[in-house]
Amino acid sequence: SIYLSVCLSIYHSVCLSISLFQLNLAATFVSDAQYNRNIPFDSSPQAVRLYLLYNHSLLHVLVYIFILVDLSLALFEEPAVVSLPLWATSAMELVCLLAFTVRMVHFAKVIPHRTFFRDPKNLCIIIIITLCLIDMIIYAALYASGHSSVRWSRVLRPLLLVNVTEGRQLRRAFRSIRNALPQILVVFCLFIFSVLMFSLMALKLLGKRNLTTIEGAPYFTNYLDIIFDLYVLVTTANSPDVMMPAYNYSSFFSIFFILYIIINTYTFMSVFLAVVYNNYKKYLKEEVRQLVKAKRQKLCRAFSLLQESVGGAGREPVVSQSRWTELVKRVQPSISSAHRELLWNVLDHNNAGHIGKQAFVQVADLLNIQVITLKSRPHPLQLWIPAVYDCTASALVRRIVQHRVFVYVFDAIILVNAVFIGLDEEDPLVSNAEWAFLTLYLLEILMKLYTFEPRAFFARHQFWNWFDTIIIVSALLATIINAALKSSLRFYSAACVSESPAHGVQTRALCCPQVVYYIFAMVGMELFKGKVQFFDTGSEDPAQEYCGNPMLKGSAFARNNYCKNNFNDVVSSFILLLELTVVNQWHDILHQHPLTVTHISARIFFVLFHIVMVIIIINIFVAFILEAFFVEYMVGKSDLQTSLEKKIEELNLCVEHPADGTLVDAMETQDNDMGSSEGVKAKPTLMFKISSKSNSSSSSSSSSLILFIILTSPSCHFIFYIILYRIIIYYLMCGLLYIYKEYILYYIILYYVMLCYIMVSESMV
Repeated sequence: SIYLSVCLSIYHSVCLSISLFQLNLAATFVSDAQYNRNIPFDSSPQAVRLYLLYNHSLLHVLVYIFILVDLSLALFEEPAVVSLPLWATSAMELVCLLAFTVRMVHFAKVIPHRTFFRDPKNLCIIIIITLCLIDMIIYAALYASGHSSVRWSRVLRPLLLVNVTEGRQLRRAFRSIRNALPQILVVFCLFIFSVLMFSLMALKLLGKRNLTTIEGAPYFTNYLDIIFDLYVLVTTANSPDVMMPAYNYSSFFSIFFILYIIINTYTFMSVFLAVVYNNYKKYLKEEVRQLVKAKRQKLCRAFSLLQESVGGAGREPVVSQSRWTELVKRVQPSISSAHRELLWNVLDHNNAGHIGKQAFVQVADLLNIQVITLKSRPHPLQLWIPAVYDCTASALVRRIVQHRVFVYVFDAIILVNAVFIGLDEEDPLVSNAEWAFLTLYLLEILMKLYTFEPRAFFARHQFWNWFDTIIIVSALLATIINAALKSSLRFYSAACVSESPAHGVQTRALCCPQVVYYIFAMVGMELFKGKVQFFDTGSEDPAQEYCGNPMLKGSAFARNNYCKNNFNDVVSSFILLLELTVVNQWHDILHQHPLTVTHISARIFFVLFHIVMVIIIINIFVAFILEAFFVEYMVGKSDLQTSLEKKIEELNLCVEHPADGTLVDAMETQDNDMGSSEGVKAKPTLMFKISSKSNSSSSSSSSSLILFIILTSPSCHFIFYIILYRIIIYYLMCGLLYIYKEYILYYIILYYVMLCYIMVSESMV
């Protein structure tokens, strides 16, 4: 009997360990399906544990940090914005490469070795790391011997961002570009052929008429120059300058340029966008189909690990509620038990206590639906002074605050304040009006705190309430300090926050332009660094007249004060490339910069950038925006989301909205009783609401206006910089967070880095 009991205990322990492993493996499959991860990891217990560690959020954050540091080294390497010793930048790069190597070794332990070495992404990362190490060694050796060298490996750094596991969204964006390239090349060849033919016609029509440009140069006598000028005309940057010599000679020559603009500027450029958008939609459908197929396969594998037999042989396998609950606890431990119970009720609509495969495969989509859990709490004032808080006058005040007109009134106040900004601040009426506006803004916050339960008002998801309160309190403190110092204070009120489309699949390529910018910036610095110099205002150096390069003496580039448009550091390079992207006056930069200081063949670099960025990348980016817009405003709610909302209503756990639509539940909660407490039915302890684009914070409205303060008095520059920069960065983060959530860490780091820079620079002043 003792032997039998020992055997049974061993058997039960083995079965228990197997069931726990199966549960963890099933949770891994569901998590991959939820986040659209498609990593063929090994299903052994050790590999599963390593895979869970590999997908830990902290490790993802570390990967982002190391990539950001690696890309930021261009700020400190020659040509540098802030110069650091070679050993310092080399040490930082070596640490980053070591981190990437450790990450790759970890990944190799997760998936089968044959799969690892067959994956082009892994091979690309290994090659990049190897080439970077070789380049570091060669550059350090040449630097030590007093010779100059080119850091050609810096161009490869953005490819790490594309090929790491965390960059799957970015890879999909570049895959869309790759898929659209064949059709784009066909149209581009026709476009180039058209430009060449028109250039040949221009040479024959105008080449022998002895015309000159406004600078006195021969007009349309060189075929290559004609091709370049007409290519620039496609961007309209040199219109009508390029046409005027011929037009002044004879009005009939304008017909040539009109036909050229119609065919090449309007027709071909529109065809480029149409081809890009059509191919994007085509391959997007196929990609989504593959993602859905992979997601279903993972969920089916998870179901097979958890399935049980109920009702004897011949019945379909099912998953019980207990196993489903344990699964969800491992997949998404942050949600509450009430939330899990709600999700189970959606799947088990027959209350059978178990679900089949058809219902189980919906669990990933169900977990992706954001549900706000709301706790019903009375207002503290209702507990402390119920007689006053529940009286008729108090109820009227709370109804006024929740009425739409209340929001419209304060929107109008913001607009009136914006008008006062443009008035003479020395006028006593205008100066005193600022105090009145500040009082009204404080009154708005106090009335909302009186109406809404404070913990709900300052909940984690109520960012705009925090934003309004901090800004207004900061303005109040600055106003008091400013008045005490007897200096002038100025508020600027106006700005908007509109709801951004939250469709990640269509807008996932936001980082594509950044990658292209970085690559071209690195190449441009190696080709053109030091060719053009910028001199600070007030400099008496005679070289300032020709940007430090005698070859630019008397050029339009120097006369137009374009000296700061150079490739002397990574920041200047990015700004110059941005100017080329906008294409306004880009022909002046192209005509003078590469031709005068290097060689005419340097135009290839700039024209290639225009083709890649403006014609291809920007058009694909526009296609993403169009598709995101159509999906956001034309696609309704999913059946699963509708079922979840119905279940919330059936359980009487929904956040109710007044039927007449005259009240606004601006707080997304019902913690407060809007009228007398008499005869009011008790509310559930927990209530739920689907998070959607219709949800807005207490400060947003149909006009989408919200207050922000900018302090511009001399005594308040420091506060002005901090508040202004917080506002600007937040607006950028709002849009980018919805567009590309995976790289929000970059924006947070940039925010604090720039804030520290502002604080240091202000302290130095």
